[in-house]
Amino acid sequence: MKVLLINGSPREKGCTYTALAEVTKTLNEEGIETEIFHIGNKAVQGCTACRKCAAGSRRCVFNDGVNEILKNAAEIDGLIVGSPVHYASATGAISAFLDRMFYASAGAFAYKPGASVVCARRAGTTAALDQLNKYFAIAEMPVVSSQYWNMVHGAVAEDVLKDLEGMQVMRVLGRNMAWMLKCFETGKKAGIQTPKPEPKRERTNFI
Repeated sequence: MKVLLINGSPREKGCTYTALAEVTKTLNEEGIETEIFHIGNKAVQGCTACRKCAAGSRRCVFNDGVNEILKNAAEIDGLIVGSPVHYASATGAISAFLDRMFYASAGAFAYKPGASVVCARRAGTTAALDQLNKYFAIAEMPVVSSQYWNMVHGAVAEDVLKDLEGMQVMRVLGRNMAWMLKCFETGKKAGIQTPKPEPKRERTNFI
């Protein structure tokens, strides 16, 4: 089993990475394979609503990390998205990245556990968590929680290590993710199938 962790911070080894690394360590201890994918510090193209992805390829016309993840989505059993807090929201880069990733192929992640992790110097964390969790909710992904909201605090990575409660929350999140993955795997082996989809997707426009 494998969990992909997406680091949505412009800093590859900053506060967000420190939190994700703690989750990763716990997942590895539970026998779960992990990979941290850093989206980088270059501009991330937002969705232009060209709908080329809906034409059948299930890939985005902008060839970057989004397609890299979608290409290997079948190998992913769980997803964790991390972001620093910018103006009480996730970063613009990770928002653009997830908009395109889920719009191009939300079905690739259906029924796979998802969790979000945010980091802030002080405030705005719960609003950012709510924003990120909505991606999972619209893609039929069970949301994994911890003993508190999935957040850490600090201005630099060293500060995050001093946030003992936040780091504990990350470890509990890792164990809860591992537990859910193992439950799902046991269910599959017992013959329990994923929910049967409705034959037709209904769409109602509000005018």
